[in-house]
Amino acid sequence: MTGNDKRRLKLDFMIACSLFAAGVVISGVSIAQIRAEGRMELAQATQPLQGTPSEDQNKPAEAKPGGDRPTTPAPEPARPDPQTQGAAGAVKPALPPAPAEKIAPPIKEK
Repeated sequence: MTGNDKRRLKLDFMIACSLFAAGVVISGVSIAQIRAEGRMELAQATQPLQGTPSEDQNKPAEAKPGGDRPTTPAPEPARPDPQTQGAAGAVKPALPPAPAEKIAPPIKEK
């Protein structure tokens, strides 16, 4: 090896070491920033609500055997309006009927 080759090799080695060191520094700074953001999220947690619900609201209603049924009427099933049943308001099919040549004959049972 000549002196020029050694000098070039030394320069390449120094560049590689400096790039490696820069990568380590950037990684360390990134990890420190991620950890700091995690701490800030913990520090900024919301405070608990000041008012506490009363004890009556937390309890479910008492079940009484043989007790009264609810007085509200049961919901009725939905019924379509008579106006929408006519031809004017009927839902039209998305596609027109298939042409006769596209319809296959019925399958015969064996």
